[in-house]
Amino acid sequence: MKTWITGLALSLALGAGAAHAQETKPPAAAAAPAATTATTAAPAAPVVQVQAQAPNVESVDILKQNQAERTLVQPGNNAPTWRIVKEGTKNYTSLPGAEMGVLIQPKAQFPGQDRATTAGEAWRQYRNGPLTQIGGWLLILAVVALAAVYFIKGPIRLKGARTGRLIERFTSLERITHWTVAITFLTLAISGVIMLFGKYVLMPVFGHTLFGWLAYACKNIHNFVGPLFSLSLIVMFVIFVKDNLPNGSDGVWIRRLGGAIGDGHVKSGRFNAGEKLWFWGGVTLLGLIVTASGFVLDMLVPGLLYTRGTMQIANVIHLVAAVLVFAMSLGHIYMGTVGTEGAYEAMRNGYVDDTWAKEHHELWYDQVQRGEVPRVRSNPPASGSAPVKAV
Repeated sequence: MKTWITGLALSLALGAGAAHAQETKPPAAAAAPAATTATTAAPAAPVVQVQAQAPNVESVDILKQNQAERTLVQPGNNAPTWRIVKEGTKNYTSLPGAEMGVLIQPKAQFPGQDRATTAGEAWRQYRNGPLTQIGGWLLILAVVALAAVYFIKGPIRLKGARTGRLIERFTSLERITHWTVAITFLTLAISGVIMLFGKYVLMPVFGHTLFGWLAYACKNIHNFVGPLFSLSLIVMFVIFVKDNLPNGSDGVWIRRLGGAIGDGHVKSGRFNAGEKLWFWGGVTLLGLIVTASGFVLDMLVPGLLYTRGTMQIANVIHLVAAVLVFAMSLGHIYMGTVGTEGAYEAMRNGYVDDTWAKEHHELWYDQVQRGEVPRVRSNPPASGSAPVKAV
C-alpha cells in the first residue's frame, strides 16, 4: 500500500513537471517526445529561475507562442499581441530612433492620479485634468482681480499738475527691446492659450475642422516665435539688469506694498521693488524655465535623448511656467497701461513729465536732477525748443 501511494505521488509530480515544461518552452521543445520530456523534467526549477532573471524576453516568447496558438483556434483575436505591446518591450524596427521599437510606453502614474496607466495616457490625463483646470482658473482669477482693482480703486493718477518739462525715461534701444519682448511674448501667450484651452472653448463654436487648422497654425507660430522671444529676452536682461539690482529702498517698498499700507509716498529708484520682482521672478527665472523647456520641445538642444518621457516632462514644466508668467504679466500689463497714468506714454514715446517722475520714482528723479544719471530733458513740444542735457 505504501509503495502504491509513493508511485502515485511520483506520477503526479512527473505529470505536473511535464505540463509546466510544455507551457514555458518554445514550440520546438513542446513538440519533443514524451520520453525526452520525462528525462528533462528534473531541471524544471532552473528553467523557472532563468525566467525570473529575464522576465521580458521569456514573457514575450510566451506571448508570441500564445498568439500563434490563438490564431489557429480564434482567427482575428490579437489579444496576446497587444499584451506584448503593452509590456513596453522594444521590438525590431527599421526606423531610426530611441523608442521606435516601442509602440506603447510602460505604465506610469502622475501626481493626483488614482491608478497607474500607460505613461502616454497618464500624461494626457494630467495635462487635460489638473494642469488645464488649475491653470485656467488662475488666469481667470488674475483677470477678475485686476478688473476689481480698476473698477473699485481706479487707476493711479498724478496728484500734482504736469509741468510740461519732459525727462527721457527709456532710450530708443530700450523701447525697441521691450516691445520686441512684449510682442513675441503676447504672440506665444495667445497661441499657447488657444492650444491649451481652445478645444474646450473654441472647438464647440468653430467646429473640429476649423479649430484643427487654427491649432495647427498656432503650433507652428509658437515654435518659430519662441527662439526670437528667447533672444530678445537675453538682450533685455543685459540692458535692464543694472537698474534692477536690489537696494535699501526695496525693503521699505515691499513692507508698505508700494504705499498701500501707511501714509505717504514710498520713494524708489528707476524701478521700484514690484518691478524688480517682476524682472527677476517673471522675466528672468520663469522666462529661463519657459525658454529651456521650449527648446527641448522644439528639439533644439544638441546631444539630448528625445524620448517620449523627456518630452512629456518638458511639456509639463513648460505649461506650468508659462501659465505662471502669463498670470504675472497681466499685472505688469495693467500697471503699464490703464493702471497708472503716464506709464504707457513712457514706453511709447520714451519721455515722462517731471511730476510723474517725482511722484513715482523720486530717488531716480533726484539722480537725474543732480546729473548722476544722464537723461535728456526737453521743453514742452509746443515750444519747439531742442532737447538739452540735464544739469
